[in-house]
Amino acid sequence: MLKAGLTGSIAVGKTVVCDVFRELGCRVLDADLTAREVVKPGTDGLAKIVKEFGREMLLPDGSLDRKKLGALVFADEAKREKLNEIVHPLVSAEQDRWLSENEKSFPDSISIVDAALMIESGGYKRFDRLIVVWCEPDIQLRRLMNRDGIDAAAAAQRIAVQMPQVEKKKFADHLIDTSKGFEDARRQVSRVFHELTVFKDETCETTKGKPTPHE
Repeated sequence: MLKAGLTGSIAVGKTVVCDVFRELGCRVLDADLTAREVVKPGTDGLAKIVKEFGREMLLPDGSLDRKKLGALVFADEAKREKLNEIVHPLVSAEQDRWLSENEKSFPDSISIVDAALMIESGGYKRFDRLIVVWCEPDIQLRRLMNRDGIDAAAAAQRIAVQMPQVEKKKFADHLIDTSKGFEDARRQVSRVFHELTVFKDETCETTKGKPTPHE
């Protein structure tokens, strides 16, 4: 099995890219969905968030008010780091469980984990290949404003707290630029899928049990 990490900054089109990889036959784990699972009502993750940030972070039904928590942590680096300390280990554990299951059930697969902070957390080192999705900054800003219904200042603040795209691209084995729209991105995903397939076929057997290229 080939383990690939997929990352990129906020609102660059990772979801669309992941959808195309699924269409091509890859197994893909969405980090945002995983992050939601580990803080569902009744989980240790949600209990820790309530303990740290207060019950005002909950919606009336007892679930996490992600919009309120997001507004809080994007404006405060210390709070953002504390949230990451709570959530990241839980997400990483779930990713490892998923990869282990795939290793047993789908040993010939290309298994892709999508995670926005994979580079910042060091989690990318667990993977054989790293895919970085990016787009031009003005397009990213516009997409984020439209997606979250926020103004330019709020969108720029959320982008600024993340590692710059130019830095993330330095870590990449494969780059996908979504600036020119869906069809162009689809062609790039197809190319990367072919590259991953070749890499898996040529090297997975010889690298089994050895450190990944990023270690």
